[in-house]
Amino acid sequence: MASTPADSDDYALSPVPPAARYSWFPVAVQRFGQLSALPVFLLGAMIGVTMDFWSAVLAITLGSVLLEVISILVGIIGVRTGLNTSLLARWTGFGAGGSALIGLVVAVSLIGWFGVQTAVAGAGLAAIWPALPAWGWAIFFGLAVTGIVLRGFASMQWVANVSVPVFLLLVGWSVISEFSKHDLGQVMQYQPPAGGGMSVVQGATIVAGAFMAGAIITPDMTRFNRSAADVVKQTVVGVTVGEYVVGLCGVLLAQAAKTADITSIIMGSVGFVGVLILIFGTFKINDWNLYGGGLGIVNFIDTVTGRSAPRALVSAIVGVLGTAVAAVAMSVDFAGFTTFFNTFLTYLAVVFPPIAGVMIAEYFVVKAWRSDLDDAIARGNAPGSAPRWVPASLIAWVAGALVGHFVTWGIPSLSAIVVAFLLYWVGANLGLARGYGSHATTRATPATRPAAATR
Repeated sequence: MASTPADSDDYALSPVPPAARYSWFPVAVQRFGQLSALPVFLLGAMIGVTMDFWSAVLAITLGSVLLEVISILVGIIGVRTGLNTSLLARWTGFGAGGSALIGLVVAVSLIGWFGVQTAVAGAGLAAIWPALPAWGWAIFFGLAVTGIVLRGFASMQWVANVSVPVFLLLVGWSVISEFSKHDLGQVMQYQPPAGGGMSVVQGATIVAGAFMAGAIITPDMTRFNRSAADVVKQTVVGVTVGEYVVGLCGVLLAQAAKTADITSIIMGSVGFVGVLILIFGTFKINDWNLYGGGLGIVNFIDTVTGRSAPRALVSAIVGVLGTAVAAVAMSVDFAGFTTFFNTFLTYLAVVFPPIAGVMIAEYFVVKAWRSDLDDAIARGNAPGSAPRWVPASLIAWVAGALVGHFVTWGIPSLSAIVVAFLLYWVGANLGLARGYGSHATTRATPATRPAAATR
């Protein structure tokens, strides 16, 4: 298997050709690395100290299953078309204008995640090696991740190949070490402090919200797969092992130690080396935050200006800005930054699902632009034009987000998806899901695409 050249734009505005795709397992390693990192442990610990064990299991199960279903459906669209999420949105219900908005919203959100997790890594590094202040380590970490992303998917694959096996060893080591001091049966009888509990629905919402942006941008990754079956395999393995198992380990560790301070737990079990490995593992979720955000901005620039911005240059600029935001936030008010993190999860759970609802409805049910998309992809290119605006999709998106935010019963993420799906489908049946205006597509022809060696 060979890699995409370092100077490639990783097909930011064109389909990934068959010669540049991978078998399912390497991409599954990336998916697992994206899901299994320090933030997942932190999430599991946060749920663990606010719920009893079986309620925490149910919350993580509901959230993880929701993520799997969304990831598989939008991931199949990605592997069939070879297009990244924001570019794909042009022909899956949103038109060029809507896709530009999606690219911008996704980019802002992922850059926010990039900043949050850069700050978390900086704080962890400062705790075990105070040679630099936390904001200084945040700068070091953020720029290191940016350097990885500049080289694209192949470079990120190398990081996953190294970090994921080591991370799995760390998880096993820390769990065994901690539970040698506790009785598992007693740990599973844990009850949260009075007044400090969380409901199953709240827990499931946070679990889904924590990775909802990652689920929506699944095509960014699955466009490098070879078949729909590969998408299903990698998603089930990645979400089940990454989100579910690692999250539950965080629950158990937090309930055993009666604290959500996972860093202290791991340092007590395996020492500072374990924290270093956890932070290194955070590369895998943060490089995808930066990578997906860069792709969204490239699509936004292309739509608005008609010019193709180099993906690597965009990623470099975004990475530097995101790192600067994290460093400033840490030097001013890190506690406030942590509060923002929790609020961020809640909003992610309702803003992004409607996007998936519209894309799934258009591609699998309505199919207004499906034939144009399929014909162009069969020729090795994106379609030459896209509708400029599809008002029905924007209405469905906003309505789904509002329902997800204000309707308190059920899981808001699921409600948002269902409402957006149904509204777009109803609009299509009433003849309202049609495009207005036309947008010429900037696209690379097969002759001008970056070369890729045989995998």
